[in-house]
Amino acid sequence: MTLRSPAALFAISTLIWGSTWLAIKFQLGDVAPEASVALRFALAALLLGGWCMITGRSLRFAVRTHAFLALQGVLLCGLNYVGVYWAEQHATSGLVAVLFSTIVFMNPVGARLVFGTTLTLRTLIAAALGVAGVALLFVPELTQAKHGGSAALGIVLGLGATAIASGGNLAAMRNQHAGIPVLTGNAWAMAYGALIAALIGVIVGARFTIDVRAPYLLSLIYLAVFGSVIAFGAYLTLLKEVGSASASYVNVATPVVAMLLSTLFENYRWTPVAAFGVVLAVAGNWLALAPNRRRRRVMPVGPAL
Repeated sequence: MTLRSPAALFAISTLIWGSTWLAIKFQLGDVAPEASVALRFALAALLLGGWCMITGRSLRFAVRTHAFLALQGVLLCGLNYVGVYWAEQHATSGLVAVLFSTIVFMNPVGARLVFGTTLTLRTLIAAALGVAGVALLFVPELTQAKHGGSAALGIVLGLGATAIASGGNLAAMRNQHAGIPVLTGNAWAMAYGALIAALIGVIVGARFTIDVRAPYLLSLIYLAVFGSVIAFGAYLTLLKEVGSASASYVNVATPVVAMLLSTLFENYRWTPVAAFGVVLAVAGNWLALAPNRRRRRVMPVGPAL
């Protein structure tokens, strides 16, 4: 298995984003969520853009190309993440995770509507298994959420963020189909995502401060380097290789990884229902990613990293 194989790209995206749940906890509190999102993606854009310059990759694009890169960044890096942070202020992280896993339905439906790709029964069955598994994994948090009066707003924000992220996936697919390299395109997309997050902060009157304590700064660096530069690079390459339907299962596997890490660091206690949920989620992922000779690529393979 090479680092560019679909299995490796899936593992990299899942393991890193599964660990970012712990890192994000250190971002919440003193700093406004809009500011944290803007800082994260501004730092990621600078690091990725600098790497592109050092390795001789051109960052120059036509104005029309920038419009589509802005669309990708605004949806996938800006509005999506701000929406998730807002949702977690009104609902538990478990509920938001379940809501976000519904992207496994949104992505293939969106690809069908926009690109005319095939929507298979296998995809729908795998998606149902995955979402059901994640829901069982977070049964305690889902039960607690219904007692909170603001949970309904959290649900609306969570589903809205998921739909926005799905739109960002479609924009990324369009950009890859147009031949935009993953690294350079992602550098600009993250910059636009940081810009829109900052603009939202200005509109809502957020205070742009920074926490100089080690937990915040270290988590910010981890989220920017691993959670943004590396994980997004792996995910968008996976999106290019296998299409949006299969790539979206990263969002089903990520909560499972997060709960495994929670077992190690937060003393999460497993129940038979939660264990069965993991089995269903793994089954859904296997069904989605297992080799299928009749599977057709959604997009041709673009430029190499």
